Amino acid sequence: MPIGKVLDPTAAGLVDNASPGPDAGPLTGKRIGIRVDQIWRSWDWISEQWDEKFRQAGATVSYWRSCGRSGEEGERMDAELRTWLGTIDVAVVGLANCGSCTGWTIRDAIACANAGLPTVAIATKNFEDFAHTIAARGGRSGLRVHVLPYPLNERERQEVNQIGEAYYAGLLKIMGAQLQAKQDAA
Repeated sequence: MPIGKVLDPTAAGLVDNASPGPDAGPLTGKRIGIRVDQIWRSWDWISEQWDEKFRQAGATVSYWRSCGRSGEEGERMDAELRTWLGTIDVAVVGLANCGSCTGWTIRDAIACANAGLPTVAIATKNFEDFAHTIAARGGRSGLRVHVLPYPLNERERQEVNQIGEAYYAGLLKIMGAQLQAKQDAA
């Protein structure tokens, strides 16, 4: 009988960065990038809501929408992502809400964090553990992950907006962000 060797595909990487990376700090004057995808309307709604709040805090906001990620289109998307990273100061990357979406969300968040940007990945509760597992396997176990309720996309816009409002303060906290610069005492 032949003997085979079974490999464990869950092995951890050899190098890990357990740091969450730099804090976002005061948002005034910052260029915040929001990574969206093609699937989750709820993430589009929350992104629009948070966009408005970031702008009210004095930041500018740009978006990058992830599309086809394989073949020539995937190479083009990767180049677009890297170009976009050069135009932002802070990255908010979502939405980890299914298996492949979690994989791509974390992959893109790791690219942002590895570029030295304050980065937070957005995941729904059912994909929180998976997001952390993928981040660790990608060498960024300290990646910031902000968790929204699940299910999210199946909810009506009004309820999603309430969730976006309720989870904004937590986003700022995990980002290490401030709505205004701290004033030195005279």
